[in-house]
Amino acid sequence: MEQERRSAPRARVKLAARWEGAMSRETATVTDLSRSGCFVLTGGKVEVKELVWLEIQLREIEGVNFWAEVVDAAS
Repeated sequence: MEQERRSAPRARVKLAARWEGAMSRETATVTDLSRSGCFVLTGGKVEVKELVWLEIQLREIEGVNFWAEVVDAAS
């Protein structure tokens, strides 16, 4: 059995989001969330260690914005 690498438990969510990096500006869905990270389901191209500007919609008119570092990317 593989040992969990995450430092904080994740909660399953379905939150609208958008992000902007050096090579893309995309819409997305955040599918899990914790104190130390999240999973962003999206298109677009990013590089590991790239900083992206991420906005997650928590309510219809309210969102949170922050810088995030990409730790993994699937193609």
